[in-house]
Amino acid sequence: MKTLIVYTYPNHKSLNYAFLQEVIKGCRENPAIEELQILDLYEEDFDPRLMFHEHKRRRDMYQDPKMEKYRQQLSWADQLVFVYPIWWGRPPAMLLGYIDQLFAANFAYRDTKGLFPEGLLKGKSVVCVSTMKGPTNYPFLWLNNAHKILMKRALFKFVGMKKVKFFEFGNMESKKGKQQQKLNKVYQYFRKVAY
Repeated sequence: MKTLIVYTYPNHKSLNYAFLQEVIKGCRENPAIEELQILDLYEEDFDPRLMFHEHKRRRDMYQDPKMEKYRQQLSWADQLVFVYPIWWGRPPAMLLGYIDQLFAANFAYRDTKGLFPEGLLKGKSVVCVSTMKGPTNYPFLWLNNAHKILMKRALFKFVGMKKVKFFEFGNMESKKGKQQQKLNKVYQYFRKVAY
C-alpha cells in the first residue's frame, strides 16, 4: 500500500503536528504500507487560491502544469490521509484550496450524461484525522454532521472513493481532552491498517 499524508496546519509545535507524527510512526511500523509520502501544505507554501478566467478556464484545470506534482501524488497513492483542524465546522481554507484545484474534472471525475459523474479516483481509501476545540459531538448535534457529509459524500464519494474513515477529536484545548489517549488511538490504527 502506498500512502500519501496531506498535513494542513501552520504550527509544528501543535497538537495537530503531534497527530501527524503518530500517523507517520504508525505507517512506518505497518508492513502493509510499502511507501509513504508527506505533503505539508504550509511548508510547501501551497497557494490555495482557485484562479480561472477567459485565458485559464476551469474545465482545463486537470492539466494545469503547476498542479502536476500534486496530481502525480494523488494518482500514486492507494491511501490518502488528511490531518487538519476543523475551523468553523469545516476544514481550513488551505486544504479546501488544495481540494478545489486537485479534484478537478477529467482528473478526479468525468461528467457523464447521467445524474452522477464517473469517479476517476476509484479504489483509493481515505482517512481524515481532525481536531477541534469544541466537543466531539458538536458537528453531529449542532451542524447536522456537515463536516463528514462535505468530505465523504460531496467530495470523496463523488470522485469514486468509497472507503472513508474519520477520526474527529473534540475538546482538544481542554486539560481533560485525553489527548495522549487519542494520539495513541491514531498510532495504533495506522500501525495495523491494511488496504
